[in-house]
Amino acid sequence: MDLVQIFSEEYRRLRPRAEMPEFRAQFYRFTHVNNTIRMREGRILARLSDLLESAPEPVLRALAHILLAKLYRKPVEKPEAQRYRRYVTSQALMSRAEQTRSLRGRKQIDSAQGHVYDLDAVFDDLNRRYFWGLLARPQMTWSRELSRAALGHYDSAHNAIMVSRVFDSPRVPLYAVEYIVFHEMLHLKHPVTVRAGRRKVHGKEFQAEEKLFPQFEEAKAFLRRL
Repeated sequence: MDLVQIFSEEYRRLRPRAEMPEFRAQFYRFTHVNNTIRMREGRILARLSDLLESAPEPVLRALAHILLAKLYRKPVEKPEAQRYRRYVTSQALMSRAEQTRSLRGRKQIDSAQGHVYDLDAVFDDLNRRYFWGLLARPQMTWSRELSRAALGHYDSAHNAIMVSRVFDSPRVPLYAVEYIVFHEMLHLKHPVTVRAGRRKVHGKEFQAEEKLFPQFEEAKAFLRRL
């Protein structure tokens, strides 16, 4: 069964009395497990990640239902959402997606050396003080933009920690930079897990260890002001 037929049948199930539009649906080489749908000149255009090409038909039907429901602002049926979530959070697909992102994605690595702070030095010092020097240092880089939304990020596909350049300032205390790097180092130590079809990014062990950072409360207060 092809994608157009799947989308047509799910459309009819969602909108039984509406006129059937023309569908164009295809798998596309996205970097992530992305899926898009839009209406253009009376046609519904859907692009599904090519990582889902081997997905079972019920999973593709669940995804078609989710995309169409969102397009027409209808409620997504819980069983369909659960079916799709279980598949995309399976360890096999997550591993394949990570490998694909590493091969297809482009990571903009700038420099660990900032105007005020050296991220390599910050990592090495934290590693010695709190991780017994056991963590292998990933690529460390300041962001290219002064982002206040994404303050820090560990990219496992490219083994890189990026910190927002907004922290590379004499007005920012060292403990705030250390806290951001410390947080991302915990992602190295505690990788993402999947339970009951849901990704757990900050599990109990992660949260408990994060609070061991000596200036945890001060750093959180500074981030709130920032």
